[in-house]
Amino acid sequence: MTEEKTVGKELSEKLSYESKSASKLFSKEEKEAAFAFAEPYKRFLDASKTEREAVKTTLKMAKDHGYEEFSYEKTYRPGDKIYSINRGKAIILAQIGKKSLEEGVGIIASHIDSPRIDLKPNPLVETDQIAYLKTHYYGGIKKYQWPTVPLALHGVVVLASGEVKEICIGEEESDPLFYITDLLPHLAQDQMTKKASEVISGERLNILVGSLPLEEDIEAKDAVKLNVLRLLNEKYGMVEEDFLSAELTLVPAMKARDIGLDRSLIGAYGHDDRVCAFPSLAAMLETENPAYTSVLVLTDKEEIGSSGNTGLNTNYLYDFLCELCKDVNPRKALQNSWCLSADVNACYDPTFAEVYDKRNSSLLNHGLVITKYTGARGKSGTSDASAEFVGKIRKLLNENHVAWQIGELGKVDQGGGGTVAQYIAKLNIDVVDLGVPVLSMHSPFEAISKLDLYSTYKGCLAFFQRV
Repeated sequence: MTEEKTVGKELSEKLSYESKSASKLFSKEEKEAAFAFAEPYKRFLDASKTEREAVKTTLKMAKDHGYEEFSYEKTYRPGDKIYSINRGKAIILAQIGKKSLEEGVGIIASHIDSPRIDLKPNPLVETDQIAYLKTHYYGGIKKYQWPTVPLALHGVVVLASGEVKEICIGEEESDPLFYITDLLPHLAQDQMTKKASEVISGERLNILVGSLPLEEDIEAKDAVKLNVLRLLNEKYGMVEEDFLSAELTLVPAMKARDIGLDRSLIGAYGHDDRVCAFPSLAAMLETENPAYTSVLVLTDKEEIGSSGNTGLNTNYLYDFLCELCKDVNPRKALQNSWCLSADVNACYDPTFAEVYDKRNSSLLNHGLVITKYTGARGKSGTSDASAEFVGKIRKLLNENHVAWQIGELGKVDQGGGGTVAQYIAKLNIDVVDLGVPVLSMHSPFEAISKLDLYSTYKGCLAFFQRV
């Protein structure tokens, strides 16, 4: 190599930037650790297909690590571990640190709701001797992706007596499944001329639940519907009116599985955003006696704008933080706090390269992705993290040898999205988005990299354990 080329190479290495593949940065031992970390994550996904289930799974893990229910009457000291549940659909974990709360709190916020198909309040109908459940989809989905996917029914029903019945049908091998029909190609000439957003309308996302009439009165009006009601009544004590006080949802019945001959990827429903919730939870549970008080909030309703009293566009996190800070100035504590809004970003997909700015997109196996801002139409509806705060997080990740990259959500005019970061920023807290790149986001079966998952865990651990 000539001297000029040697100088050029040295200057390039010194001055240029390009994100590095985690597969090159990771040692053999780290790769093995990443693959091992994926196994409990897959189990977490399979047990946590709704926000209620994710809260239950999190609570059990937290109790196993010594967390106790928060009490307004108690005064907490360094090392104390507490949790607070908001209406069964959001949970906060906190561990009191050695430093004064006025020096700030370290917060990681992630959401545990995912796009899905919800039932309408009065859903059960019979049409031409087939029983269906009428639905209303939740979050941003491509409706055409959901027909012909095996579905499971999850949720709760509150009976007239006030008794709460939990329902989960379709996850066990012996369970029946649920199903949305689609038109066969032989008769789809008109359907195939429609725009993708119109191929399947929301009112056609009907769940097939039965086709046999009530044997005792086969000629009765709506005999198939009556048979479905009889089965629900026998198993759960339900009558049709109980649907009015129920939260029932359809989610893909598939289990989390490895993808690829090298098993480097995980395919599953609900990576967005449990792929950030789990590594941040794992990091929280591993942290002991932190310098700064550590707070993890796993929240609901992000997919529909974070509104509602279990979403972060409300006061429940603020109220909890104020209670922690009741003996100090809470405004000072919030102003000095740091937060990672742990949420996913769109992974660059070469098959659809035209919608990405590759240089500013997150790449598979390149580690966690920092998303400085999200939003749409000129950064509308986003928290744009300051250069100073991104610099602090960058320094923290580099010092802890965490594989990371930076990315946007596709090309400027292609669309956009949002996270809970804007609601954290509203509390006068420094916040930036950080998480895992996802392929096929918001589909019934998404894909992520095990190395990116583990990098996110390492980043969250470094954040909670900073000194």
